[in-house]
Amino acid sequence: MRFPWRPLALCCAATGRRASSSSVPEGIESFVPASSTIDAHALEQLQAFLSRATRLFVITGAGLSTESGIPDYRSEGVGLYARTDRRPMQYAEYIRSAKSRQRYWARNYMGWPQFSSHQPNSAHLALQQWEEQGKVHWLVTQNVDALHSKAGHQGLTELHGCAHRVLCLGCGAVSPREDLQKRFKALNPSWGAQAGGVAPDGDVFIEDEQVLHFRVPSCKDCGGILKPEVTFFGDTVNRRTVQFVHERLAESDAVLVAGSSLQVPTGSS
Repeated sequence: MRFPWRPLALCCAATGRRASSSSVPEGIESFVPASSTIDAHALEQLQAFLSRATRLFVITGAGLSTESGIPDYRSEGVGLYARTDRRPMQYAEYIRSAKSRQRYWARNYMGWPQFSSHQPNSAHLALQQWEEQGKVHWLVTQNVDALHSKAGHQGLTELHGCAHRVLCLGCGAVSPREDLQKRFKALNPSWGAQAGGVAPDGDVFIEDEQVLHFRVPSCKDCGGILKPEVTFFGDTVNRRTVQFVHERLAESDAVLVAGSSLQVPTGSS
């Protein structure tokens, strides 16, 4: 049986880089890294690999979502590290500093309407089709954008969590991110800021002085600190989640990596 591998062929590689941006919607190309064209022999090898696999274990990373308009961190020339000197929020800083949380949520509040509107691209949809056809046994994504869920994928572990959910660090309550957006609007009816660029995890760049009067709500149930249900840099993935992923991997007969360089420790362990 032959599978519609072409959407994946453009973004599946050990380097996490893709071959061409010719099919990318206008306005999104600036986030898609360039790389050499994949030749016919490489495509044949990919098809042969997929044909042999009966229980495929798939790992996806940020490179899979660049064609949906979401930038990544590490891609040459277009990733966050290449475009700016800004770095993502660290877990320890978020926990200890109310000002850091205020800055984080102000940026996230401004970026949420765009981030939450992103849609799956052809690669997400192809993987979902493979799952329906019985080819994919399990999919693990390092991404927090919920695009695999939007594509309809069922056998899915969001290794680093999901930005569409909010966690209370006090009582553990989980709520939809969209509900928090409404609370932000109610607390900050006249607040606004000038966004200076888009970051990978749903926020935008704004200057520190613009966030001074931004108000951040607490948990409705216990008054605790709210945090997106994602794994920040410097934090660790839940051990039970890691064990579950290892069990699904042991049940599989082949591994496909798409859009990831596997430089993030949780993706390569």
